[in-house]
Order: sequence, then C-alpha cells, then structure tokens
Amino acid sequence: MEQSQQNHLSRRGFLKLTGWGVVGGTVAMHLPKMVLARQPLLANQSRAALTCGDSRADNVYQALKLIEEDIIKGLAGKKQVVIKPNIVEVNQQLTATHADCLEGILEFLKPLVKEEIIVAESPAGVSAATGYDTFGYYRLQQNYNVRFIELDEQPNEIIHVLDEHYMPQPVRFSRLLMDPDVYVISSAMLKTHDRAIVTLSLKNIVFGAAAKDVGYNRRTARETGQRNDKPIVHGGRNNEGIHYNLFTVGKRLHPHLAVIDGFQGMEGNGPSQGTPVDHKVVIASTDWVAADRIGAELMGFDYQKIGYIKFAVDAHVGQGNLSQIEVLGEQIENHIRQYKPHDRIDSQYLWMER
Repeated sequence: MEQSQQNHLSRRGFLKLTGWGVVGGTVAMHLPKMVLARQPLLANQSRAALTCGDSRADNVYQALKLIEEDIIKGLAGKKQVVIKPNIVEVNQQLTATHADCLEGILEFLKPLVKEEIIVAESPAGVSAATGYDTFGYYRLQQNYNVRFIELDEQPNEIIHVLDEHYMPQPVRFSRLLMDPDVYVISSAMLKTHDRAIVTLSLKNIVFGAAAKDVGYNRRTARETGQRNDKPIVHGGRNNEGIHYNLFTVGKRLHPHLAVIDGFQGMEGNGPSQGTPVDHKVVIASTDWVAADRIGAELMGFDYQKIGYIKFAVDAHVGQGNLSQIEVLGEQIENHIRQYKPHDRIDSQYLWMER
C-alpha cells in the first residue's frame, strides 16, 4: 500500500488503541500527520482512498486516515455525526455491514468527535435493533460513545419520487439524514443488486432513509395494514424510475463521507442471495460520486450503465472521471475483479432504452 510508513497503524496497534480507551484516543490524536500534506485539489478534482489488507477494521481505519484532512473540513460546524450501516437481512452476515467496519470508523473518529455518535438504520423488513443485535453491533458501546437508533422512529418529511408512469409519488424520508447540522457517513458494501445493478454508498443512504411504519414486519404487513415506503422509490414494478429517483433524491439526501467495505463483497443475486467475493478492499471519499464510481470500477461494471452514477457525473454532482480523482493508497487497476451480475441483469439495463 502506497502510504507514509510513519503513518502506518498495524492491526496490532489498532487493537491496542481500542483497548486503551481514553489513552488510545490521545495517542491517535498525536499520530504523525505527514500523510496529510497533500497538494490542493483543483476545482473539478476529488480525492479518494483505496486500501487493501487482511484486517477489515484496519483497512477502514487506514483509508480514513489517508483522507483525514478532507473529513476534518467536512466535520467543521456539524453538531452530530450519524453512521448509516447497510442491513438488508438479519439471517446472514454477508448481507450487512460488519461490526468490524463500524469499529474502524469509530476508532478513526474517536479523537475528532467528542459528542455521542449515532448509528441509524431502517432495514426493509425488520427492526434495526434486530440487526444490531444479530451482527454484534452493541459490543461497540464498550469502547466508543455510540448510540443505536431506529430511523423509523425519527421524524420524517415528504419528498416526491416518480413511478413507472412518471407520476409523482410521496415518500417519507428521514429528516435526521437531511439535517444540515448532521454529518452523514454511509457505511456501505460492494454488492450486486437485483434492481439497481449495484448497491454502493448512495443507495445505502436513500433507501435506508425511506421510512416504514414503526414495528413494520413484511410477513404481517398485509394483515396489519402497515406501510413501507421503500418500494415506492424503485419507480415501478420493473424499476423504471429507480435510477432517476436515486439521482434526484440524492442531490438532497447523500453521504458526506462514503465508506465502502469490500473486504468480502457480494456477487450474483445480491443484495441478499449473492455469494461472497474475497476482495479485501475499502474505498473512502468525501465525494460519494467518486466513491461509487470507483466501486463500480473495482467490481468490473461500466458506470455509464449504472443510471444514477451516470446522471450524477453528467450533472457534475461529483467527480466520475478517474483521471480527475486523486486516489491515495492502492492503485485501482491492481484490484479490479469481475463480479458476476444478478441473473436479471438484462432487465436492469432496460432503463437505457427508455
């Protein structure tokens, strides 16, 4: 990994910091900052980090250290930090953000954020608490000032999206994730998807922010009459509007920091029925477009066929030209894998014909 040797923190060192608690935070504050001495970016440039190694938590930590200066600038003036993990199913770890990934983020933030950090999620079919418990998230409270909440229990507001007839439909979205005083971190994964081709940092935020009724359970929803607004964002039965909806909602509702964990990615019939890819990489950027663009590249997908990324690049929402993204750490070309797409990939490309 191409980074300052002085700034390298081994997995053993990471565990020491975690175990030392307050002392660890003090040590982290005084780590050498030579890696931060970067040339200023031009107006149309972005910066991202790409790391690779045998420890998921350390990969995340190292990626964030590489872009620490960018993160510190983004944190300035924010009153709250919210981490949005990606929990799809609660019966298999491969479908959800790993606790070690959250640990890497929290360890990095420890010397920078003194206030309580919130982890907030709204899985599609069950409560967030079920996922937090199943995947061992609560153990993180032993070493970090972190609280876990249900997004569905928080206030929301209406944003209109399009259906298959291009008619506006109201959707409840989390007000917390749109609060200008909140610094939003998307803790996403490298995964294929059954509707949007891939699921990366933006989709994690937008679909997680779409609300469902408190206590919603998809198995009993028909009998109870409980609502789930997430399917509306798909834009129709054949997902006609999904990319445009991601693009338009994403201009207002997006992460300030994208962390995409590809330590073990998912290929095939994602986001819940796919198979593992031992990739051992992490992407981090304060430009979510750049992060998702790199994610698509690492998975072997043409980003111009992933509608929401193409729309965002064309609209200059973020940087999608790899030549204009300063990638710190590993080189992208050394870590490209060809992920097997979903079995229904051909139908997912129909948006280009409309």
